[in-house]
Amino acid sequence: MTTASAAQKTASGQTPALSGAAATGGARWFAALLVGCLALAIGPYFVRIADCGPVSAGFWRLVLPLPVLALLARRAHQPLMGHSTRTMAVLVLAGLVFGLDLASWHLGIDRTRLGNATLFGNVGSIFLMLWGLVVARRRPRGNELAAIACALAGAAILLGRSLEIATATLIGDLLCILAGLFYFSYFVCLSGVQRTVGGWPLVFYTGVFAAPVMAACALWMGEPLWPHMWWPVLALALCSQIIGQGLLVAALPRFSPLVIGLALLTQPAVSVVIGLIAFGERPTLPDGIGMVLVAGALVIARVRD
Repeated sequence: MTTASAAQKTASGQTPALSGAAATGGARWFAALLVGCLALAIGPYFVRIADCGPVSAGFWRLVLPLPVLALLARRAHQPLMGHSTRTMAVLVLAGLVFGLDLASWHLGIDRTRLGNATLFGNVGSIFLMLWGLVVARRRPRGNELAAIACALAGAAILLGRSLEIATATLIGDLLCILAGLFYFSYFVCLSGVQRTVGGWPLVFYTGVFAAPVMAACALWMGEPLWPHMWWPVLALALCSQIIGQGLLVAALPRFSPLVIGLALLTQPAVSVVIGLIAFGERPTLPDGIGMVLVAGALVIARVRD
């Protein structure tokens, strides 16, 4: 899950093949896109092993990189100050919603399989597609119906498999889907200001206003806010917020929605591998079918953005 995709959503409607990525944005930027996706996919591992709890880990993920993000905004000549009252009000609302998004997702990561958490955490693209249909007041086209059908079928398979494992695993899946709904709401909040604010200030203010929400949720749930072991939260901040967000902010505007959608699908694939190696989460054939269906729905939803 990434704020960069909201900050730097491409306006291109072209859909070149993945093999044409180098011609579209350059091999260097495509490598940056993949490394950013890889860094974000590793993040849930550090959420799992943080000894302060998953929501508290999210708080530190947002707070620790703030000085670096401020420096990056200054270097990019994207001012943090001087925005209108209306713009700042929108940023506050977006940050609060993103805090709920991240809190839900981190709770889900702690309860379900890493592959499911990463996949369901990105279903905001499907909600955005449905929102676009509502705004346009039209019926879905063939590819949009296919995305909806794939999403529903894949989610039903994965949720059913989670219920077979444990009720807590199913709850984890539902928390990640809730996070996707909050992420959709976050994107809608930003739709009027993302072009005027700039990528780095947007990520910076998201952290500033989301962090108190994360802290409040962590304390309400009884999680210790202060970690005894600092390296997992430091690694989470580095991988998810600085490397992951940083590279995606720089790379996303240079590619079409199809290339971005396919690249982002490396995240659940990497998460499945990490879950298998680190936690023994072995996917079955039905799991694979469900993931392919949901992944296909995410690509279709992103292509029509």
